[in-house]
Amino acid sequence: MTTASDVPRSGQRDAEAMIAEAKKAFWVMVGALVVLWLIQIYNAVDGYSLMYEYGTRAREVSSLPTVLTAPLLHASWGHIEFNSGPLFIFGFLAAYRGVKKFLSVTVLIAVLSGLGAWTLHDSGTVGVGASGLVMGYFGYVLVRGVFDRHKIDIVIGLVMALCFAYQFAGLFPQDAGISWQAHLFGFLGGVIGGWVFRDRRPKPEVTAPAFPTIPLTPPDSLK
Repeated sequence: MTTASDVPRSGQRDAEAMIAEAKKAFWVMVGALVVLWLIQIYNAVDGYSLMYEYGTRAREVSSLPTVLTAPLLHASWGHIEFNSGPLFIFGFLAAYRGVKKFLSVTVLIAVLSGLGAWTLHDSGTVGVGASGLVMGYFGYVLVRGVFDRHKIDIVIGLVMALCFAYQFAGLFPQDAGISWQAHLFGFLGGVIGGWVFRDRRPKPEVTAPAFPTIPLTPPDSLK
C-alpha cells in the first residue's frame, strides 16, 4: 500500500540521485578537459606528431581505428580553446542524467563522426579535434527530452538551441580546413543516440475483464 508520505520521499530520492549523477558528470567533464589539455601540451611540444600518427586519414583502411583517437587531438592552441567551452557545456548536459549512458552515447558519436570524416574528407588530409563530439552532444541534448519525455530536458534542449543556434552553421560546407563532415555525422550520431539510449518505461499491465462462469445446466431453483 502506498501512503501520501511515500510520494514526496520517492521524489526526494529521485532528486538526490539526479544531483549525485550531476556531480559525477561535472567531474567527468573536468577530467576529460584535463586529459585533452595534457595531450595538447605534449602534442605541441612534440611538433604535433601525434596528430599525424593518430588523426583520421581519409579512406585509408589502416586509419579506421583512429576514429576513436582523433577527437583527443587538436591542430593548434586556438583549436582546443575553441572546442573546450562547448564541449564542457554540452558534455555536462548530456551526462547529468547518467554517466554510463553518456559513455555509450560518446562512443556512438565518435564512431559515426569519425566514419563521416574518414569517408568524405579530401584525400591526403588528416582530421583531428573534438568538434564532432561537441556537435554530437549538442544534437543529443536537443532531442533527449522528446525521446525520454522529460519536460525539464525538453526545456533545456530549447534553450540550448536558441542560445547556441550558431552551431547549426557547422553542419554545412564552409571554410577549408573545417570538417563539416565530422560535425554533421557527429550531430546525427547524437540524435540517433537520443533514440537508441532513450528511457524505456514499462508498459502498463492490461488485465482482461473477469467473466463469470455459467454452468451448462441451470440450478434446481431455475428448473
